[in-house]
Formats: sequence, structure tokens, C-alpha cells
Amino acid sequence: MGRKIRANQTKHMIKEGSFTTFLKASLKGISQIIYIENTITGLLILLAISVSSFSLGIIALLSAMIGTLVAKVGGADQALVNKGLLSYNSVLSGLVLQTFLTGPTAWIVALVGAAVTAILTATLMYFLGNFDIPILTLPFILLTWFTLLASYKLESIKLSDSLSPQSLANWELHIEGKINLLQATFNGIGQIFFLTEALPGLLLFIAVFLASRKMGIYAVIGNVAACVTALALAGEHRLVMLGLYGYNAILTILAVSVVYNTKENRFAPITGVVAACITVPLMASVSIWLLPLGLPALTMPFVLSTWLILGARKVLPNL
Repeated sequence: MGRKIRANQTKHMIKEGSFTTFLKASLKGISQIIYIENTITGLLILLAISVSSFSLGIIALLSAMIGTLVAKVGGADQALVNKGLLSYNSVLSGLVLQTFLTGPTAWIVALVGAAVTAILTATLMYFLGNFDIPILTLPFILLTWFTLLASYKLESIKLSDSLSPQSLANWELHIEGKINLLQATFNGIGQIFFLTEALPGLLLFIAVFLASRKMGIYAVIGNVAACVTALALAGEHRLVMLGLYGYNAILTILAVSVVYNTKENRFAPITGVVAACITVPLMASVSIWLLPLGLPALTMPFVLSTWLILGARKVLPNL
């Protein structure tokens, strides 16, 4: 009898630890970047990344698998692992490090960064969880900033020419140029994954709408709201066109109006639009703060705006 029980337990463990289950969890880690727990959505996002850059697609998949593996080996809650909640930050770290680093060791740094991000994710989940604050994309942001800064002291980590410190004394604002709102909208969702082409942007919107029409509509609204706000505030047209004022807004409106709207607050849609608009001045401010360091703002405006609203809801529950 005991032998039979052990055999059943072994079969159960093999089933639970199968490669298919592992791969599904990894793909969900990709889809969780936009708050969706869906294997098909993760696959479509991976396709969108690969269409833009095959090497980035490989890094995205490997980063997701590494993040999932670290969580599994570390003994994390299996439900969290299978939902992809412990690996989405790893995907973002792998993508951004592969994008902003150069040289033969860039991909190694990116994948090691993905592994470390999984550990940092667990750390921040523990500490911020005590205050009932979601970690959002903070682990990826911190890991990326520290790694990029380390490149100035470590020869094996080489920063690409696209990032370089600039003096604020010589900063000039250029607001000329035409605006194509449709292209800016596609670029806005693409920039979540560091993409700036129409086809990947279209695939990403399809991925969101297939999983949730509600979230797809909110993604469009948040993106357009940010573009209009940036133009109303006389923001740099080139940045609007590149989607650099849109991607934080998309993540923010999804977080505020859908994911963390637990009480189905009727004012949540309005609050979400306001929060999306707030990301525009936050993006302008954070990027200027980081300019002398040569660091990208990444999704910090999204984190700050979302925390602002979620924190306020503790006192103002109707927001």
C-alpha cells in the first residue's frame, strides 16, 4: 500500500513539474506584464517581440523561463508561480538589459539579471506586502538602474551609445514635428516591451483584446489620454510619436481601473484616466532627474502614479 501511495505521489510530482506546465507558467509571466494571466496572450506578445527582433524574443522567453525556474527552485507558492507573478519582472529585466547593453556579454548579463530580478521580486513582495503595497514593476526598475550604473565601473558590462549622461545646463526642448495619433498609439503599447513598430503594436493590442475586451478598451483610452495630455502640455512631439508618454499610462489605467479596483468603484474609470494623465508630467520629471545619470525612466512614472491612487484609496475609498 505504501509503495502504491509513493508511486502516485511521484506521478503527481512529475505531472506538476512537467515541461508543459513550466512553459505555460513562463508564457503567463510574459502576459502578466500587462496584467493578463493567459498563455495565448503570452504567446502573442512573444510573437510581437520576435517580429520586431528575433534576439529579443529569445531573451524574453529565456528570461521568463529563468524567472519561473528560480521561483520553483526557491520553493515559492506554486499558485503564484503558475500565474506568472514571480517572473514578469524578470522578462522586463532581460529585455531592457539586452536593449541597452552591448558587446558579447550583453546576453549573459541580461539572463543573469533576469535571475537576480526573480530574487528581488520575492524580497520586495515580502517587504512591501507588509504595507499592502503592490510591487508592480519596481524590481525590474531597480535591477536595471543598478546594472546600467555598474557599467561605468565594470568593463565586462558595456553600455550602448543610446544612453549617455547629459548636463541639464545644455538641455533644450524641441516641440516641432507632426503627430500621427494612430502611430503614437501603437508605439505606446509597444514601448511596454521596448518596441516601436506598428505591426508589433497591432499584435500587442490583439493579444490584450483577445484576453479581455474591457482591458483592451482601457489600454486604448489610457494611451490616447496620455498623448492628448502631452500635446496639451506642449511636450516633445518626437517623444509622443515614439510612445514614450503612452506606455506608462496604459499600465497605470489598467492597474487603477481594472486590476486593483476590487470594489468595482463606479468612479474608477475616471480615476484611471486621471492617473494615466498624471504619468505624463511624472515621465517628464523622472526622465529629467535621471538625465545626468544617463538612465531611462522605464516604468517608474507608472509605479508612482499607481501608488499615488492606491494609497489615496485607503483614505478616499471612492476614488
